[in-house]
Amino acid sequence: MGRIMAVNISEKKGTQKKNVHSAKLIEDWGIENDAHAGKWHRQVSLLSYEKIEDFKAKGAPVDEGAFGENLIVRGIDLKHLPIGTRLQCGDVLLEVTQIGKQCHSGCEIYKIMGDCIMPREGIFTKVLKGGVISEGDEINVVKRPMRAAVLTSSDSGYAGEREDISGPAIQAMLEENGYEVVHTILLPDDREMLAKEMARIADEYVAELLLTTGGTGFSPRDCMPEATMDIAERMVPGIPEAMRAYSMTITPRAMLSRAAACIRKNTLIINLPGSPKAVKESLGYILPSLQHGLEILTGEAANCARK
Repeated sequence: MGRIMAVNISEKKGTQKKNVHSAKLIEDWGIENDAHAGKWHRQVSLLSYEKIEDFKAKGAPVDEGAFGENLIVRGIDLKHLPIGTRLQCGDVLLEVTQIGKQCHSGCEIYKIMGDCIMPREGIFTKVLKGGVISEGDEINVVKRPMRAAVLTSSDSGYAGEREDISGPAIQAMLEENGYEVVHTILLPDDREMLAKEMARIADEYVAELLLTTGGTGFSPRDCMPEATMDIAERMVPGIPEAMRAYSMTITPRAMLSRAAACIRKNTLIINLPGSPKAVKESLGYILPSLQHGLEILTGEAANCARK
C-alpha cells in the first residue's frame, strides 16, 4: 500500500508544477488543467516521496513538483514496477506506460546539483478510469491479466470476400486462458501495413502478447514472417520451431510453415497459421508456456534456472 503525498500540476508547459492538493483525473487524458495531459502514453507522472527526501538530504532546494511529477507517492517502489502495472487510488485506475525518461538538457535542478532523479526514478502512466485524487489517499498496486492483441492478415478477408474465423478463434482461446484481448484488427497481405501495425502495438504498449494469423505460407502475397522480422528487436526461434515440431505429428505439411516469432519492446509477437484448425492446434500447444515467458519479459517474474 502507498499513499499520495502531493498532487501537482502546471497550467502551462515550461513552468514548474505546483501542489494543488486535490485534482480530477480524466480517462485517457490525464489531470484536469495540467499542461501535459493529452491523448498520449505519458498522461500522469509519479515520483517516490522517499527518493525526493533522499535527494533533499543532499542539500537540494526542491519543492513539490520541481521534478515535473504529478503525483508524489510514499510507500511504493515505483521504479521497479513493470510496464503495464496498474495502480488503484479510489475510483482512479492508472497503468504504467514508461519507466524513467531522457532528461531535458540543463534543467534547473541539474544545474544546481549536477543530478536529477526524475530520469531514473520517475514513472509515467495513462488514465484507464477517472476520478478524484487527493493528498492522503491510499494507492495500491493491482494485479491485472496479461493483455493480448490479435492481427489477421488476409486479402480476401480485408476485401469482405471471406469471413475471418481464425482471429475470433484466437480471441476465444486467449480469453478462456485469462488474457485480456484489448485489440483485434484485420489487414490485407501488405508487408508495410502489417509491420507498421505490429510496431505500433509494441511501441505504444497496447499489449504484451500479439498473435497474428495468416500469411505464413508459400503464396507470393504471404508476407507475415517478413513483416514480423522487419520490426523485430530480438528473434524467438524456439516458439515457431516448437509449433512446427508439434504440428508435424499431425500433418507433414507443417514443415511448409514459415511462421516467425520475435520481441519488440515489451511485446512478444508470434505468427500463427491461417486455418482455424491449425490455429487451435498450435496455440493450444504453446499457450501453457507463454505466461512465464511474458512475466519474465515484463519484469513480473525472475529468470528461471535449472540445476
